[in-house]
Amino acid sequence: MADSGCGSCQGRDEESFLYFAYGSNLLTERIHLRNPSAAFCCVARLQDFKLDFGNSQGKISDTWHGGIATIFQSPGDEVWGVIWKMNKSNLISLDEQEGVVSGTYDPIEVTVHTREGKEITCRSYQMKNYVSVPPSPQYKKVICMGAEENGLPLEYQKKLKAIEPNDYKGKVSEEIEDIIKKGEVKLQ
Repeated sequence: MADSGCGSCQGRDEESFLYFAYGSNLLTERIHLRNPSAAFCCVARLQDFKLDFGNSQGKISDTWHGGIATIFQSPGDEVWGVIWKMNKSNLISLDEQEGVVSGTYDPIEVTVHTREGKEITCRSYQMKNYVSVPPSPQYKKVICMGAEENGLPLEYQKKLKAIEPNDYKGKVSEEIEDIIKKGEVKLQ
């Protein structure tokens, strides 16, 4: 299981920023596809937010073929995720991956809590103008793999596993299919 301490989040400098991931970027191999500098800090909880899946302006994701993760304010709920320490040189690639340029997501600043109760301010992303739709089975699987890999709380992992995906039966991109296959081999 991943280290739950947030020691590696210390010593923030001019060269880096902290990113709170709650969707497909929970999975190390997924975030490293476009953002090789991402280094695991710790697991954290975003209080008074809820995880949802949707399509921005109702447009289906060409990458995932279903709803993609977002968060919205919801008193009493919580979203668990991972804090990644990243080099500022990856900020543009992260924004591109998160669809900031295309207008899918807005970067937001969130305050998350570590398991030890420490508050940390991070960059995260929130989808704008979205319609709620279920994720594809592949997208759900990548999120669940990331949650397991990083030791998110078991109750939260159960919630993720209980999400009903859509009935997409096709393929997603080669690189994502490869990640899923590798993950399935590791879990056997």
